[in-house]
Amino acid sequence: MEFPKYLLGDNTDYPTAIFVIHTHYPRFIINLENDEVEWLEDFSPEDEKELTTETENFVVEATAFYDREVARYQD
Repeated sequence: MEFPKYLLGDNTDYPTAIFVIHTHYPRFIINLENDEVEWLEDFSPEDEKELTTETENFVVEATAFYDREVARYQD
């Protein structure tokens, strides 16, 4: 089964959180409430350095995805 690059998630245990799940490598879940990122991959020290610079881009992409999805629901 092929998944979209981003998915929205919620959970009643976290009523104010909005989760965006990135399903392509590197897989992660971001909580847009506080921009906390949980990586679903194991990385080498070299990869971690690169991810530090890329994380900001991932946050921007995830936020843009969420904004697009919400706008579609409002139409």
